[in-house]
Amino acid sequence: MSANSIYARRRITNVLAMLFSGCATALGLLFLVWILWVTASNGLHSIHLSLFTKITAYADQGGLSNAIVGSLLMDLMAMLMCVPIGVLAGTYLAEYANISKLGASIRFLNDILLSAPSIVLGLFVYVIIVLPMSNLTHGSISFSGFAGSVALALIGLPVIVRTTDEMLQLVPGTLREAALSLGVPQWKLTVQVLMRAASSGILTGVLLALARLAGETAPLLFTAFGNNFMTVHPLDKMASLPAAIYQYTNDPSPALHSIAWAGALLITLFVLALSLLSRLLFSRKKVRYE
Repeated sequence: MSANSIYARRRITNVLAMLFSGCATALGLLFLVWILWVTASNGLHSIHLSLFTKITAYADQGGLSNAIVGSLLMDLMAMLMCVPIGVLAGTYLAEYANISKLGASIRFLNDILLSAPSIVLGLFVYVIIVLPMSNLTHGSISFSGFAGSVALALIGLPVIVRTTDEMLQLVPGTLREAALSLGVPQWKLTVQVLMRAASSGILTGVLLALARLAGETAPLLFTAFGNNFMTVHPLDKMASLPAAIYQYTNDPSPALHSIAWAGALLITLFVLALSLLSRLLFSRKKVRYE
């Protein structure tokens, strides 16, 4: 077979691969634009002041304020739980257990947790927190915002661990060698050099984990349950925006369907804002090495 025929075959293969990849990308973008258009067209006309001032007990007046506050509180508590643990675990994997069997086992288990269905994690938290708390308090405390935040923390934890691990491994080894050659201790190298170099990537992973938590519904149905009134106590049943959307979509009332579309649009805009913020931070603080 001549060199020209081999070159022609490779060129045809490359053109076909690029064509199929472009078609797949266009198809994915088509569905994405379609989803965004349907969400925006159905939700924009339902966004008004009462959406942020009325609670879900007055759903006929278009209230979602308690659900918005509940979602923000549970997401905040979940991030306070999973961010320190996730960053420390990812740092340990990248710097202290990078090539060990223990590190490989932890990465494997983290990948399993990363792909685990969220409803399974919700059931797990229901068994280890909701039921024991109900038994200890004789039913006075069962479902709670705290249990919901624990379930959300278990969802966000593997995302942060994976991102931190990968971002630290992307830091050039010459930076480590230069710091160690100057007599810098390993802990100081990790904290003051490596984590500073990978800070934009780690922060991006944290924001992406928060974006994932914002739309989770299934684990909250088994943990926080829901509440039609405003509450900020972590041991009370707590409303959430995804659970309110799920509740309203199951109702035959068209007015409640409109409020559900408005809530879906709020979550979409929140996730979009977090994604844009993460890209902005990553592009501005990206460390460039020659």
